[in-house]
Parts: sequence; C-alpha cells; structure tokens
Amino acid sequence: MVQSKGINFNGQNIYIGIDVHLKSWSVTIITESGYKRTHSQRPSAKELFEHLKKHYPNGKYQAVYESGFSGYSTYYALKEHGIECMIIHAADVPTSQYDHVMKTDTIDSEKLAKSLRGGLLRGIYIRDKEELDDRSLVRLRKTLQKQLGGYKSRVKHLLYNNGIDYPDCFENSRSHWSNRFIYWLENEVKLLSSTRHSLDLLLEQVKLFRRNLLKATRMVRDLSKKSLYSQRYENLISIPGIGIVTAMSILTEIGAASRFHNQREFASFLGLIPSCHSSGESIVNTEKTFRGNKHLGTLVIESAWISIRHDRAMAMAYGEYCKRMKGQEAIIRVARKMSNRILSVLKSGKKYQYDKIR
Repeated sequence: MVQSKGINFNGQNIYIGIDVHLKSWSVTIITESGYKRTHSQRPSAKELFEHLKKHYPNGKYQAVYESGFSGYSTYYALKEHGIECMIIHAADVPTSQYDHVMKTDTIDSEKLAKSLRGGLLRGIYIRDKEELDDRSLVRLRKTLQKQLGGYKSRVKHLLYNNGIDYPDCFENSRSHWSNRFIYWLENEVKLLSSTRHSLDLLLEQVKLFRRNLLKATRMVRDLSKKSLYSQRYENLISIPGIGIVTAMSILTEIGAASRFHNQREFASFLGLIPSCHSSGESIVNTEKTFRGNKHLGTLVIESAWISIRHDRAMAMAYGEYCKRMKGQEAIIRVARKMSNRILSVLKSGKKYQYDKIR
C-alpha cells in the first residue's frame, strides 16, 4: 500500500534510504509523520523520482546511500531530478547488535532512512564532476606502477626457477630493466625448456605497462600545469619529500583544503591519527587508524622518510622520537608533522621554508 493520491506533501521532508546494488535498489521512504514504506526497483534515479512524484507529491526529497562501487554517479543522477542527496561512509551508520545479526537490503535501506530522519548522519565530501577524471588518472597511474612491478617480479621468479644467472654487468639490481637488460632477456636467455613462451609473454606485458605508465606520468605532469592545480602544486613540492606524484595525489584526493577545520581533522583524513581500543584492563594503542584515505597515508609516510634526510627540523624530530619508540612508529609521528605542513601550505598559499641539511 502506498500513500493516497489525494494527500499533498507540500513542504514536508521525505527521507529516502537507498541500498544501492548493481541490478537493483532497495528503497525505504519515511515521511515526517513517521509513515514508512520499502520497495525494490531498478537502479534508476528517474524511476525513483517518478515514484516519489506520484505517491509523495510536492515533498522535499532527501536521500542517502553508502559510498561504494557506484561512486558519485548515483548522487549526481538524483540531484538532476531534484532529489537532495548525501553519501555516507558505511562505518558511520549507527548500527545495533540486531543489525549485525539480521542484515538484509530492506533493513539496510530502512536504517539509512531512519538515521537520515534523525539527523544522525554526516555526509562525505562531494567532488566536482570536472575533478573526478583527474583523480581517476592519478589513481590509475599508481595502479599501473603496481602492476608493472608485479610483472617484473614474475619475470625474475621465472629466471630463478630456470636457474638463470645474471651476467656480471647486471649484478647490480639498479641496472635491471634498462634497455640493455631487456635486450638480454629477449635475445640471450634460454630456459630449461626448448621454448620460452612464458618469458616472452611476460616481457610483452612489462613493455606494455612501461609504455602506459610513461604515458600516464606525462598526463599527470600536464595535469599539474592546469590553472586549477599549478600554484598549489608548486607550493606543495617546496616541501622536502613531496614530488609530482604525491603532490598531485594530495590535490586530486582532498579537493578544497578549506573543508578541514584543523590539523587533526586533516591528519585523520590521511589516516595518520592514533587509534585506541580500551576494554577493562586491556588497552591497545596504535600509531595509525584503519580509517582515512587509503591512497594518501602511505604516500605521506614515504615522503616523511625522504624529508628526514633533507629537512633539519624533521630529522631532529625523528631522532627524538626514536629515543622512546621504534623507527616505524617514529616515522608516522614525522608524517603527522608533514601533514601539518601540507595543510599549512595549502591554506596559506605560500611555499614551505626550511633549514636544509648540508
């Protein structure tokens, strides 16, 4: 049963929880008076809007769904049909023990609608459409780099399995994957079998991913010159340890720095704040939280390792931390300091000044 066609919801808030899936949506609708109805439909913003217009005419439609595979596409589709929308992180939805035991699409959508009606949800930052492909490009470059590394490892593993020794000129691993090294692999290496199809296919993949990685790197470099990023990019790379990839990852991932109210909030976004689990006499503290942007935290930590070799203040801080904790924990503390510098540079619009290690 749905709402009567004679009822007018003019000015009333209509709360909509959507459990988004590839082939269907589970939708729970709750009115201001508490009337609740759940239905399943095709994954279509237009179809949902037609349903709302028919059964809840003239209402102020407010929807929410959890971030996931559909990204921002569902958000923008709903907005185009006049439905205000919020995307939330799944871990931020208030959940009872019952919800853990009884988990269905209907329960999930109802939980979202009730939480939205109760004002219990905080949405994630919504990116501008034009910036989405920039972020995807930088992420894709990282993926290509990881996949290239995987194929290189497979090649070396195959050589090891076939008892292939490196010539003296390639004893230093730094010479590996030069044009000369690849020529040796293609023309001089003989496997135990009379054929070498596996090695040839792997080398084709290595060359393919090298070309694509080079192309992606050039595109990211060109991206850094766009007016949207150029000034902020130049300011970021003034921080020791931050190069083009890290700088563009930061800029394309965080959007507007003004959305962070303080340093701790920014460090939390990076996943660099400590976490604590306390129960009775058991207290477990860690230097990093599981939350945070999975693309940036590691990059900032890698940058921190470089910074302690060039920035005197960072080097001194690392030395002091190492007196009371392990080096891996100390570098995370340094990474937090770096996150403060990153936010300061982005907000001030000025380059970073530091005392160089000579």
